[in-house]
This record gives sequence, C-alpha cells and structure tokens, in this order.
Amino acid sequence: MLFAHGFGCDQEMWRHVAPHFEDRYRVILFDYVGSGRSKRRFRRSKYQNLSGYVDDLVEICTTLDLRDIIFVGHSVSAMIGLLAVQQIADRFTKTILISPSPCYLNVGEYLGGFERKEIDQLLDSLESNYQGWSDQMASLLMYDAAHPELTQELSQSFCRMDPTVAYTFATATFLADHRSILPGHAIPTLILQNKQDRIAAEVVGEYTSEQIPGSQLVYLDNIGHCPHLSSPQLTIDAIENFL
Repeated sequence: MLFAHGFGCDQEMWRHVAPHFEDRYRVILFDYVGSGRSKRRFRRSKYQNLSGYVDDLVEICTTLDLRDIIFVGHSVSAMIGLLAVQQIADRFTKTILISPSPCYLNVGEYLGGFERKEIDQLLDSLESNYQGWSDQMASLLMYDAAHPELTQELSQSFCRMDPTVAYTFATATFLADHRSILPGHAIPTLILQNKQDRIAAEVVGEYTSEQIPGSQLVYLDNIGHCPHLSSPQLTIDAIENFL
C-alpha cells in the first residue's frame, strides 16, 4: 500500500491509518520534495504543475520495483496518483482517493467550488502573509471546531514549508484541471467523500465518481477535508470494505 499525502502535509498525517495495514501489506510512506523530511532540492521549474510530483511518484514505484500497488492518495495526491497510473498502469491494482478534486475551479457548468478570483486571492494571501494564510487554510481544511488541535497541527505543517515551495505547490494544485483523465481510469477505485468539505464538496466527489468507470463512492460522516486525521476509524473501515 502506497500512501501519498496532500498539499502542505507530510507522511505523518497517515499515522492513524497506515499502521492498521502493516500486518498484511508492505506500507510505503514518503514526503514530496519540499515537504516533511524530504532532502531533495526543490526546483521551482520542475514543480510548476503536477507533472513534477507525478514523475517523483513514478520514480518511487520503479526504484522500489513496487507491484500490485494499492494507492491511497489524499486531496491533490488523488490526481497525482491517477496521472502516475497513466504511465505505469501495470504496477497498480486499486486506487483509493480521499477527498479528491480533478479541478478546484468553477468552469462552465462544472462546479469545482472556487471562482478564479478566489484562487488568485488565496495565492496572493500566501505570498503576502504566509503565517496568516497558514492559519486560514488550516481552518478551511479542518472546518471542525471540535478538533482545534488538528487545525493547529495543519497550520504548523504549512509553516514548516518554505513559502516558495508552498506557493508553487498551491498554484499547481488549485489551478490544475485533470477532468479529462477520469473516464480513462480503468483500475478499481474507491472515492471517500466527506459530507462537509469546503475544499472538495459533495458535488465534486459525485462528479469524480460518475466520470471514473465502475468507481465506488462512499460518504464519510466527517467534517472537513482530512478524514484520516479527524475520523481515522471511519477511513480505515471504508478502505477495509473496499479491499
């Protein structure tokens, strides 16, 4: 099982979920370049869009010669995972997408949740006041007053990132549009959708499920964008039922 964290996070975010599967699977955790304890030099030119992160994920799979991969991707990593599958599909057996969004922008009749002006304001705020942006984004992601410690953890995780790295990754995340790859994804897929998610609303999860042939959509009774942190047992149970 290969677990891929979302924007602004690191592999520690899987600490409540990944250990549950270690008795049956080889569990692989990693940090994207610029996140967590990654030691590789961040090159802005490589990571201007998601292709740089996709290349790194493919490299992990091929270098470790991973086979029969069950991929678990949170948030933007859901699309990074699907893009990696396009390159090395024979190495994957299942994909599990937690809080995915193929496009965060409202485009025509598609409702991704944000107008372009809102994304531009978000990115401007990141550049001008990174600490304030980190607090605001953490609150937006968790959206759960019952877990202030998790909101604080996310904010601290954002603050550990270099602002240049954060701006580049955020731009690549929030301006991406990968709706076109969904219909061609032929690997059995589980989509975990939160009932209250201000980043990837229910309509986004439903669209993603409708576009990926044969995918399963499971609603979690979870508030916020990070069920593996705020509702780990619900997340584990849903994954177990799929496996």
